[in-house]
Amino acid sequence: MGNNNNLSKLIAVLTGFIYVYLNVAYHPANVLSWDVFGYYLYLPLTFIYHDLGMENVSVIQDIISQYGNTGTLYQASQMPAGNWVLKYSMGLSILYLPFFLLGHLFALSTDYAADGFSAPYQVAISIGSLVYTLLGIFLLRKLLLQFFNDKVSSVTLVLVIFGTNYFFHTAFHGQNAMSHNYLFTLYAVILLLTNKWHNTHHFKHMILLAVAIGITILSRPSEIVALFIPLLWGITNKETLLAKVHLLIKHKMQLVGFIATLAIIGSFQFIYWKVQTGKFIFDSYAGNPGEGFEFASPYTWQLLFSFRKGWLIYTPMMLLALVGFYFLYRKNRSLFYPILLFFLANLYIVSSWSCWWYAESFSQRSLVQSYLILAIPLGYCIQYTQSLQLKVRLLPYAAIALLLGLNLFQTWQSHAGILHGSRMTFNYYKAVFAQLEIPEGAQSKLLIDRAVEGPEIFTSESDYTRKELQRNEFEDRENKHVTEAQAFSGNTSFQLSEQQPYSPEIKARYSAITNSDHAWIRGSVMVYPTTKIADNPVSFVFSFEHKGQSYKYKALDLENLGLQPNQWNKVFFDYLTPEVRTKKDNLKVFVWLRGKEKMYIDDMIIEVFEPNN
Repeated sequence: MGNNNNLSKLIAVLTGFIYVYLNVAYHPANVLSWDVFGYYLYLPLTFIYHDLGMENVSVIQDIISQYGNTGTLYQASQMPAGNWVLKYSMGLSILYLPFFLLGHLFALSTDYAADGFSAPYQVAISIGSLVYTLLGIFLLRKLLLQFFNDKVSSVTLVLVIFGTNYFFHTAFHGQNAMSHNYLFTLYAVILLLTNKWHNTHHFKHMILLAVAIGITILSRPSEIVALFIPLLWGITNKETLLAKVHLLIKHKMQLVGFIATLAIIGSFQFIYWKVQTGKFIFDSYAGNPGEGFEFASPYTWQLLFSFRKGWLIYTPMMLLALVGFYFLYRKNRSLFYPILLFFLANLYIVSSWSCWWYAESFSQRSLVQSYLILAIPLGYCIQYTQSLQLKVRLLPYAAIALLLGLNLFQTWQSHAGILHGSRMTFNYYKAVFAQLEIPEGAQSKLLIDRAVEGPEIFTSESDYTRKELQRNEFEDRENKHVTEAQAFSGNTSFQLSEQQPYSPEIKARYSAITNSDHAWIRGSVMVYPTTKIADNPVSFVFSFEHKGQSYKYKALDLENLGLQPNQWNKVFFDYLTPEVRTKKDNLKVFVWLRGKEKMYIDDMIIEVFEPNN
């Protein structure tokens, strides 16, 4: 689009300086923490500890104790054989590898601990992440200039980088080392190589494209939608479809090389799973049945428009990209179909994840990498705006400026903790809109705070409506474990013993409990220990289950309550419902005798406290 591209070059360079400053000024205390810790673990386990199965898990536990990388080891799951399997696929580790090796060499040549997590490794990964970020910015500029003039490319570059949550997640959050940042850059490579191959048909471009797509999928398997880009590139109708088929047949050996390269890259993960689990395909997320894909009922509306984490609510700049599909269709139909199908497939996959609101983040973090591709329809929208007469174009440009300012301000609000990362509501959003600090009383408008660990204490009963859900008075004489030996009320109770350690369950679907986003469950049960309870432990258990698998298990250990033997004791337990995966999921409540001496229970009652509004 011409050789005089000084404006976009200046913007890219200035953006680079801004990112260097921000990554130094807001450098995280520990780059190798939380999700990044999980992406990265392949490297020290392979090159330093030679224990990819984490059979000596105490080494990693010691690392966590020393460096505080994570609260729990959610990044891996233990197998029945005792080894551990990492939750995340290994693509990010491949991208980290050159910088890990530099950090390792520096640690070996100095007094720093060569343990994979000391300062040289953290600095190396931080620098590497910044390098990938800067590369992505300059490649985005290069891509835009292949379709637009310098001015349109400059405006689009600014809007993608500073007008979306890309800015928050590469400058202030996620240590600049999350998958979304790296994938943004990889998508730039994918689009540039796709365009290059269709212009040249060179074998090297096909293989490099396969490498880029392979590592992208290996980093985040849902990015398999990246294949839509080269597969549908240039197809506009039946004739161009047939021409594409003939082109691939003509270069069939290149296509074989492309498929073989993808297979080789994918085999790294398959071999790892086979060695650690005995299976070539392994669902590493299955350890938490509380989250997973719900392809039959995606949360697309919530993902787009919810004030909790709606993409178009918190990143309204992307509305221009969606409008831009119209102009893309009119101006460059050969790109319209691959980009549209990529966007729709990606949106469907992302919104099918049951925890669509996941992560303490700003807007939809899971869509950040797709901005590289959405930059093209966004550019066509800007191009159309520039074609308007000056007095007509002032209005859309004023709106664009407002959206840019809104994003920058809300980025600051998110960084300052004014916008919450996962508990936003419409009422809270109104309360903090354009505010420099949280107004008094506004935090009560947030969604309820669910503690990940520790006790749950219900202290605000006046804000809830109480109802009885179910009760069991254990008067079913047909049950052989119901006995007349003891009874708190009625004539019988239930006898727990070593042979029958579990009481009958009280079960209820979430939909029968409440229509609200949460409820408190209060369980009570009468307990009659026949011996000192410290020597005969017992638990009052609450659990939510999805397809028979528990994902929020809480138990009150009664031996800690000082219950008196040979008399009836009343026990209470409060339990906050989890973020249920589906409203069909079941609450299950029961008493579990973990000791060996008999014990009696009676009058198990489950009450529900629903929020008043």
